Amino acid sequence: MMDYPKPPFPEQTQDLPGTFRVMEPRPDHGETTWQGNGRLRGKVALITGGDSGIGRAVAIAYAREGADVALSFLNESWDARDTARLVEKAGRDCALLPGDLADADHCRDVVARTVARFGRIDVLVNNAAHQMKFDRIEDIPDAEWRKTFAVNIDAVFHLVKAAIPHMPPGSAIINTASINADKPNPTLLAYAVTKGAIQNFTIGLAQMLADKGIRANVVAPGPVWTPLIPASMSHRDVARFGENYPMQRPAQPVELASAYVMLAEPMSSYVSGATIAVTGGMPII
Repeated sequence: MMDYPKPPFPEQTQDLPGTFRVMEPRPDHGETTWQGNGRLRGKVALITGGDSGIGRAVAIAYAREGADVALSFLNESWDARDTARLVEKAGRDCALLPGDLADADHCRDVVARTVARFGRIDVLVNNAAHQMKFDRIEDIPDAEWRKTFAVNIDAVFHLVKAAIPHMPPGSAIINTASINADKPNPTLLAYAVTKGAIQNFTIGLAQMLADKGIRANVVAPGPVWTPLIPASMSHRDVARFGENYPMQRPAQPVELASAYVMLAEPMSSYVSGATIAVTGGMPII
């Protein structure tokens, strides 16, 4: 068992969207630990938010399991290029697709460019997210509410809709929700609402796509040590992040990767409409 760091962490903040390079401690994405076994050999995966955090960990794991990867990210070019370096080091091809998923046309372009590069999409991982903390609903700007929905749930709809015609039977869609879908944090109201919507969307989608042979599932993380944390929370909240969970710490991104690999691999062919909780012992009912 890995001895991952526990709070208190050094107080730190960043500007959105953030970078893993300056986080202390630096997140573990599996750079030196994930060893592949060919579970996704020959697959093509499109991963949003693929530059850092959970997306980077999933990209590393997928590449080492044999998949080519398309990485969608906002503007974190250094982080994305470094993730691509690790994908290519694993012997796989990697496409970098920068831009704002709040724009529906960009969502469609991301899918089109992935298909132009690789010919199809076998795994779609919707992982990109936006959050900000507010103590009162009166403090949430209308534009902030709309942005959270545009990035977190509208983009999922647009990406899925565009990708489906290019996903053969046996493909998988994996959407990232949160423990906030079940236990909403009131200071993350907009984020929590979108995560509940993602879970509901995915369960309905799984039923809709069953006759196409395409599976849809949800991963619901608890606290994860990613750049979104210092970029969206106060330095005091960052220092104590994850300490109120049973394991008394946040997850490292690599600890999420196994769930995404399991849901993507062909041997999970009867798993659809499921929510996989990765919450460090905190129950989701």
